[in-house]
Amino acid sequence: MGLAVAQMGAVNLADSRAVVVARLVEMLKEAASRQAELVVFPELALTTFFPRYWMSEEEAIERFFEKTMPNKDVEPLFEAARKHQIGFYLGYAEITEDGRRFNTSILVNKSGKIIGKYRKVHLPGHSDHKIEAPFQHLEKKYFEVGDQGFGVWDLDGVRTGMCLCNDRRWPETYRVMSLQSAELVVLGYNTPSENIHWNEPVHLRTTTHEIVLQASAYQNGIWVAAAGKCGYEDGYHMIGSSMIVAPSGEIVARATGEDDEVIFTNIDLTLGQGFREHVFNFEKHRRPEHYKLIVERKGAGEPLDIGVND
Repeated sequence: MGLAVAQMGAVNLADSRAVVVARLVEMLKEAASRQAELVVFPELALTTFFPRYWMSEEEAIERFFEKTMPNKDVEPLFEAARKHQIGFYLGYAEITEDGRRFNTSILVNKSGKIIGKYRKVHLPGHSDHKIEAPFQHLEKKYFEVGDQGFGVWDLDGVRTGMCLCNDRRWPETYRVMSLQSAELVVLGYNTPSENIHWNEPVHLRTTTHEIVLQASAYQNGIWVAAAGKCGYEDGYHMIGSSMIVAPSGEIVARATGEDDEVIFTNIDLTLGQGFREHVFNFEKHRRPEHYKLIVERKGAGEPLDIGVND
């Protein structure tokens, strides 16, 4: 399968949807010219990463949320997908007919049809106004926790799962999808280079990003494709480092700059089959009876009273 990841440079507050969608269309066309069958775009790809700004929910809805998908602003991307026979993954801010707000992604097939929707489960950040912080991270203010869980869809013959940004840091994310026989997991993210919650060294922002993608691909025998925004959005820097990771845990393609950039590789789906059969064969080796604490507890608690066995 030809797989492309479209990293995006900055999307600033002043950028219109039309300008942003035109950039997406150009990257989709480039991916198609390289024989890609799917191109992965970032989280909240149509706008700046607006949760960094404090505003009313009403203002955020008016400026940054999509009431329908597709809509007239985004339709050129769907038209390009149909014309060039290439599917895509896209992240955006969704508001439902009854007013619920989600950080959402969709999976679109080569015919330009939406075949899957995912709503972000692991929302990071805070909901209060941290006046002393250099910027905000208000996903808990603007979005609800996703209500549909982690799904896997048949994307033109490839079993494909989705997640978003902070989801990629949680092992449960990938395991739930791999238990549905996922072969590929695609995701978008917007990761700031600075952590406002604790004094994390800047280099770790990229290092931990790499670790979770590589470990999760390997431990589940799946391909992982991650598309980020990068560079300075209105002065706020993001890590970029978009990449494609093989089931071996190896990074096989990686963005090198801080602007719009398409990376590509032909992924061999049989490589994942080998790892799922010989290394992490769930049916043979998993022991769910010993993992119950994972779903019984939300936070850490006291050690279990196992005692000493003779």
